[in-house]
Amino acid sequence: MGSSRLPNKVMREVLGKPLLAYLIERLRASQLLNRVIVATTTKEEDDPIEALAKQLGIPYSRGSEDDVLDRYHQAAREHGLQHVVRVTSDCPLLDPEILDEVVERYLQLFPDIDYVSNTLLLTYPDGLDVEVFSISFLNRLHRLADKKYQREHVTTYMVENKHLFRCENVANKENLSHHRWTVDYEEDFQLVRKIIEGLYPNKRLFLMEDVISFLTRHPEIAGLNCRIPRNEGFIRSLESQGMSQEEKEKIIRKVLQRSS
Repeated sequence: MGSSRLPNKVMREVLGKPLLAYLIERLRASQLLNRVIVATTTKEEDDPIEALAKQLGIPYSRGSEDDVLDRYHQAAREHGLQHVVRVTSDCPLLDPEILDEVVERYLQLFPDIDYVSNTLLLTYPDGLDVEVFSISFLNRLHRLADKKYQREHVTTYMVENKHLFRCENVANKENLSHHRWTVDYEEDFQLVRKIIEGLYPNKRLFLMEDVISFLTRHPEIAGLNCRIPRNEGFIRSLESQGMSQEEKEKIIRKVLQRSS
């Protein structure tokens, strides 16, 4: 709820329903998830998130605002998880079929894999990100990540040190990474609002292909947030930590330059 760029973003409503409720509905459509858990903060301003989780019958956990890695670790331990699928709450258009594809790949490779995602090589729209990993992987991250930005952005340590982990990427046939369907700014919200209003009444569980088709028919909507760079929040996080320009550029090259 305390987003500096778009306050209360996950509880903003479209068609009378908060964005977080759309995400939960889409996660519940997965064929491979057996539980959805909301991991929010202990801050009073996030009480509405807990209230929504209770209303929807979703288990929840509350932890640190800034140490998001610790929040994930705490939630996984509280709920006795052996495997974790990580999605972020500002991605209400998440495609459950893409999620299941990533999870299925993980299950095919486990236990000879630590981590599978569709983000190591960026080919999907921003907002369809899925990461799957074991509790042992999460325990290692929690122990090894010692920089603030690595704690705030949960799997950054792994991306910087892929040689230490067994990782796999699921790529889309076509590079669609220029699309931005995550919600960080007002322009993002307006784009997502128009997509939901245009598709949800006739097809509640619309998929990535439906959104692409809709935006092709409505290029004026597709252009609403086209000037916002992907991972802009990560870059702002680095800028707030007092590191040198050389350090910042080195991290950006290592972590963000992953498009095909």
